Amino acid sequence: MKVIVIGGGPAGMMSAITSAENGNKVILIEKMPSLGRKLCITGKGRCNITSSLDMSEFIKNTPGNGMFLYSAFNNYTNQDIISFLATQGLKVKEERGNRIFPITDRAKDVLDCFIKKLNELNVQIMLNTKVIEILIEDFSNNENNFNKIVKGVKTEKEIIKADKIILATGGKSYPMTGSTGDGYILVKKLGHTVTDIKPSLVPLECFEKQETKQMQGLSLKNVEINITDEAKGKTIYNDFGEMLFTHFGVSGPIILSGSAHLVKYKNIDELFKNRQIALTIDFKPALTEEKLDNRILRDFDELKNKQFKNSLDKLLPKKLIPIIIDRSHINPDKKVNEITKEERKKLVKELKNFKLYIKDFRSIEEAIITSGGINVKEINPKTMESKICNRFIFCRRNY
Repeated sequence: MKVIVIGGGPAGMMSAITSAENGNKVILIEKMPSLGRKLCITGKGRCNITSSLDMSEFIKNTPGNGMFLYSAFNNYTNQDIISFLATQGLKVKEERGNRIFPITDRAKDVLDCFIKKLNELNVQIMLNTKVIEILIEDFSNNENNFNKIVKGVKTEKEIIKADKIILATGGKSYPMTGSTGDGYILVKKLGHTVTDIKPSLVPLECFEKQETKQMQGLSLKNVEINITDEAKGKTIYNDFGEMLFTHFGVSGPIILSGSAHLVKYKNIDELFKNRQIALTIDFKPALTEEKLDNRILRDFDELKNKQFKNSLDKLLPKKLIPIIIDRSHINPDKKVNEITKEERKKLVKELKNFKLYIKDFRSIEEAIITSGGINVKEINPKTMESKICNRFIFCRRNY
């Protein structure tokens, strides 16, 4: 069987490899000058390959309809991708948060494993080639209710016939890597429904932009966040790990993960507008309020003759100190030994419940992935085949 795979990212490359291993003649078509461009920038160039979590946890942590991906996750697991890389000579390591990286810390080494295998299997790779149309035939198959079957693709240069087509073009995030939403246009012509496209795993803008701008570049580890709908008093997302302050708001791993849950939340744009989505940061999650108060007391005892503004260097990073002082409403020039118990309580509360309000998502150009796309009701979850067009397969990177 002749198979065409459209899209040369990780999902497309692995689809081409699997298809070729099953004895098919495979053509991998990529519109960019090279394969795996987005893969090479993941994990800040280190490539966060997968997670060590169990597949049930993958599904549980997938915002929206995670169960749709049950078969896909279980047919090719995180252990399968780790084993694949090992057979290509690349070992991996596990870091905090169950994250798996190549032992070399180089995303390009992961890409080289894919390319090496593609070449071993004699997969034909067509670069700088854009598919502009999926070619189909109309037919009647009452058993499966198909009324269309693929027969090939039309590129800007030629028509290429095929028995089966796998679409792995990805979404619209990081358009400079080639993800410009071409797949949505192709499938619309086949009769598929495309839902609203929104950024996901994306930084968040805050109303308190002046404060976050003062802390721009400040990266914090081991903090806890809670994202809540204050209108309902409901927690939308809770996490522990790393985050980053920016000139517009917040970013970093736990913020990006939180955005994926926010984008699925009902009436989120309206809630943003009405300043009802709160991000609460606990800068010292390992300490109870009582223990943190005792820690501050010890610091104050050592620095009792210093001014308050010069007493927090051991406790907090420098960029955070002016903001905390301002929010505590304690006179910065006040001597430490003059600070009252009530004032100290305000300081503790601010460190354990630092609140910002989310204003919006950053643009889709800054998103790692996109939310929305093909209506999953039109896809068979067991095979990822279109329910509208026979032998037309959807593909996404799951690991």
